Amino acid sequence: MLECNIFTITEHNNILTATRRYDINNAITGEVLGQAIEKSSPLAKVFRWVIRQQFLPTTIEVREKPDDSLLFTINCSRSWLRGRIEVRDANQHLVGYFASRCLITRGGFTVYDQTDQPLAQVQGHRLGFPYKFLTADRHVELGEVSKSLGDVSGLASERLLSADNYFLTIHPDYTDQPLAKMLLLAAALVINTIDQPEPKENLDPVDA
Repeated sequence: MLECNIFTITEHNNILTATRRYDINNAITGEVLGQAIEKSSPLAKVFRWVIRQQFLPTTIEVREKPDDSLLFTINCSRSWLRGRIEVRDANQHLVGYFASRCLITRGGFTVYDQTDQPLAQVQGHRLGFPYKFLTADRHVELGEVSKSLGDVSGLASERLLSADNYFLTIHPDYTDQPLAKMLLLAAALVINTIDQPEPKENLDPVDA
């Protein structure tokens, strides 16, 4: 999965449970790379119907095809005032984390590596998408999360996705930096959690 630089992330739309599930594909070839599956406690699932998702703890498992092996997890500990979301590899070693003054808003957040060094600033729009990944000094763009895919890799591929789907594009300089790409992919999944409204339409029929 981490060999790819341009992803399509597609959320499942179903109606019976509050568990979110995402397909992760290669945006150029259409190859299925894996899935991201939300794992919440039974109590959190009950409260999901009356409390906004942004305020509830959850874990997102990202699993890679073809054998659905665990690639990394995103551990979301919600806070009204300040949040820290950790990304851990398959062995539960810390890869990095996201933090901001308030992780429940659309304004953006900072991506840190495991040594507490800032890797990227996630700059959002007041109305949501698109989101830019910028260097800590905000001078260089590292990637983007958007609803449309334009001319990439020499392919004139003007494509527009529906409200529940989006593209993640990572700069080619990060092709050989799997841990950095892991953090940016995790950040894209977290963005969708923050940006999506609660949850009449974005529900799954069967819990994993």
